[in-house]
Amino acid sequence: MNKNNSPYSAAITGCSFLYYEFQRILPLLMAEDSDKKLSDEIENNEILQINSRKARRTFVLEFKRRYASVPAHFWESWKNMSETGQRTGLFYAIMKTYKLVFDFHFNVAMKKWNAIDHELTKSDIMMEFNEIAAHDEFVDSWSDNTKGRCAGAYLTILRQAGLLEEKTNQLQQVKLDAEEFAYYIRTGEEWFLEACLLYPYEVNDIKSQLS
Repeated sequence: MNKNNSPYSAAITGCSFLYYEFQRILPLLMAEDSDKKLSDEIENNEILQINSRKARRTFVLEFKRRYASVPAHFWESWKNMSETGQRTGLFYAIMKTYKLVFDFHFNVAMKKWNAIDHELTKSDIMMEFNEIAAHDEFVDSWSDNTKGRCAGAYLTILRQAGLLEEKTNQLQQVKLDAEEFAYYIRTGEEWFLEACLLYPYEVNDIKSQLS
């Protein structure tokens, strides 16, 4: 299986969560002349304030992918959310953009959450990497360094999204008002509430508040 046939990418190593940067660039992503504005930003660095042109180019490319991974009207709602709601929404877009993050989350983090031990470590992620690599030649071809950086980036994403406690590496739920979860329920994306580590009775409670 070559790169073109594999659903996986190591792109999160070059662009992890970057909430503040994404927030600043969103108006450009939503603009009618988005491509021109983004190209200008890569050259002129007026918004991102990142010295490396190569890094700006990488970030803009990944931000475009994240923006396009969900419907445009999601971002209209996102602008009016609390910071916690926005961080949660950015995690949703990241899960939709990168299959690696989706698989790590469903196959490792959520299983940990439903077990007794809620501590999530890099070695837990590396075990899942071995499983993925066993069925995907492209991922199997990645160096140990690349795999390690991907695992580290995923854990950083979880911390920045509020799903992993900084010091203890304990998984924790995202707590939002029912209205900030409403988008996911009303668009058939209820799975994402489970990804926020909510229990079924909590999801039902939120749905009853919205009905």
